[in-house]
Amino acid sequence: VDLVETGGGLVQPGGSMRLSCAASGFSFTTYATKWWRQAPGMERELVAAIGGFDDTKYYRDSVKGRFAIFRDDSENKMWLEMNNLKPEDTAVYYCNANHYSGMDFWGKGILVTVSS
Repeated sequence: VDLVETGGGLVQPGGSMRLSCAASGFSFTTYATKWWRQAPGMERELVAAIGGFDDTKYYRDSVKGRFAIFRDDSENKMWLEMNNLKPEDTAVYYCNANHYSGMDFWGKGILVTVSS
């Protein structure tokens, strides 16, 4: 079982970046899939999520209108489209999948740095 994030790096303020998460060893179907982030010295926070059964989407207030989460269960992939990035978006971003049965999988994280 593995979750692998790709697509991070350095971007200027106002720029865009797309993060990808690829799952292997299990199916996304019926899993809630989420993007979290953790900035230096801060607690991990939930950025965006898609529900496991009804595809309901959640966004934290600070990213609403700028970020978009979507996934393709047939490919076992999830993405986070990030636009109008701000320095405060700088963090390690984590892909997470969890199931009502208690199964909970995490990626290792990928660094996104927003700086000029």
